Amino acid sequence: MPDNLPTPDLDLAFLYEIADGSDEFIVDSIGMFLEQTPQLLDAINTAITGQDWATAASASHKLKPNLGFFGMPQSQATIQEVELACKAGGDNPDEIIAKFNQVKETVNTNLVELEKIKKEKEASL
Repeated sequence: MPDNLPTPDLDLAFLYEIADGSDEFIVDSIGMFLEQTPQLLDAINTAITGQDWATAASASHKLKPNLGFFGMPQSQATIQEVELACKAGGDNPDEIIAKFNQVKETVNTNLVELEKIKKEKEASL
């Protein structure tokens, strides 16, 4: 797949900036993201599969700021496209599914990386 970028859509500069040196804050923030994100991805997936566009739009909307917080601007922009397409009534389900799958693939890759970062930070607490 040509979408394999050398660096994933993940930049934790903002997280580190607001953590102000607190590894505990970083661990807690990553922990919440690791807990909530798979649930939101599942909710979006289930809603899209069931053509429940309102729920898909709502869950996409909830995921969007989290992706921004964790420095995933490409995924954030794409999930916004999913959200808007779902709000518009899901007129092109194939495109919605393709865009959502793109976000899901990138985010799932980043979840693995975030788990590693969390474990490293926990070891230093």
